[in-house]
Amino acid sequence: MPNWRLTGTLSALQELVEVAEAVPAVVARQAGLSTSELHSLRHLMRGPMGPVDLAKVLGVTSAASSGVVDRLCSHGHAVRRPHPDDGRRTEVVITDSGRAEVTARMRPMFVALAELDGSLTDDERVVVERYLRGATAAMRNLTT
Repeated sequence: MPNWRLTGTLSALQELVEVAEAVPAVVARQAGLSTSELHSLRHLMRGPMGPVDLAKVLGVTSAASSGVVDRLCSHGHAVRRPHPDDGRRTEVVITDSGRAEVTARMRPMFVALAELDGSLTDDERVVVERYLRGATAAMRNLTT
């Protein structure tokens, strides 16, 4: 193992990871949702998903995923509809309400991050990106 020295960059990365872990619970609470509901909306913003696929990305059972979808539908943030290619299957689709909820809650953070990114030179951005991608790879290695 290489010599371990807590540098400013490692300390800042540790702080970022800790804050990032707290963000979903805070945002979900502000929106009156569970963290599973918020994570579901985040995944659904990328496109419709089947309930089983949603269960897999959430790491929960199909029954738990069904409960999450039921609650999102009751909030008006998602709807179930027949799958366009296979009418026997169902897909879950985010509604305008669900999209607006996530966007409104997350926009201040995204604006601040875009401003921070815009303050970097192209050369600085290359270094930051290399560091962040390396940190991501190091963390991802623990999950594979």
